[in-house]
Amino acid sequence: MQGAGWIEDKNISVDYRFTAGSLAKTNSTAAELVALAPDLIYAFGLPATQALHQKTRTIPIVFTQCADPVGFGLVTSLAHPGGNLTGFMAWELSIGGKWLELLREIAPELSHVGIIYNPDTASYAPPLIASAKAAAGREVTVIEFPVHDGREIEAALSSLGHEPHGGLLVIPEQFTNSHQEQIITLTAQFGIPTITSFGRAADRGALISYTYAFDAMIQGPVAYIDRILKGASPSDLPVQAPTKFELSINLKTAKALGLTVPQSLLVAADEVVE
Repeated sequence: MQGAGWIEDKNISVDYRFTAGSLAKTNSTAAELVALAPDLIYAFGLPATQALHQKTRTIPIVFTQCADPVGFGLVTSLAHPGGNLTGFMAWELSIGGKWLELLREIAPELSHVGIIYNPDTASYAPPLIASAKAAAGREVTVIEFPVHDGREIEAALSSLGHEPHGGLLVIPEQFTNSHQEQIITLTAQFGIPTITSFGRAADRGALISYTYAFDAMIQGPVAYIDRILKGASPSDLPVQAPTKFELSINLKTAKALGLTVPQSLLVAADEVVE
């Protein structure tokens, strides 16, 4: 924002709110922000965007990392949003199949894969899970683990880790994002090959991650915020989809799990942590 000429406490004032994965807090926070009658609201993720959309149809909202904004009724179309919202979507929901394919490629002996998510904060999980199941075929059993707190995360991963040849796919959403350190720690403890979409996850010990280029997703909204604050309408700014994805692999974690990373993955990786 500073690069675009907006300096906090000089020509712009910013109120921040963080909800730590709580849906109730997200809803109450959305009401608080709308009551402030700001010139614009920047929303991070689908639950926050949905909560704000329910509270105002007039205050401009720029969202980022939002799954399927058309399917969830936030915009009329990607090219012509048609209301007070626009922004940057996270991914096509078919990416669940890509995640499972990558996990099977790095851990070919998998017989079952757990999928962990919070159904309260991941309303877009079903199509992601469906695409993952389609990619699993008949060879791999997919087990859903809906969780709501840290204790349920630990119970799910303990259960998964007690059976050999298991793996884990983490659905990216508000709750799992806020519990990512716990998930990474427990998958190492229980020896579970895991694919995530957490930014910089491989640097922190995750086996493999595949997600959009995080920096571009954070920087992109600045241009839209700048244009709207200067008079543009959100309805005239098309929703943008990510154009760059990044694959990261942690070789140390692979070795600890007894896995040999295929050369094809090493060549394709944007980051290899040794």
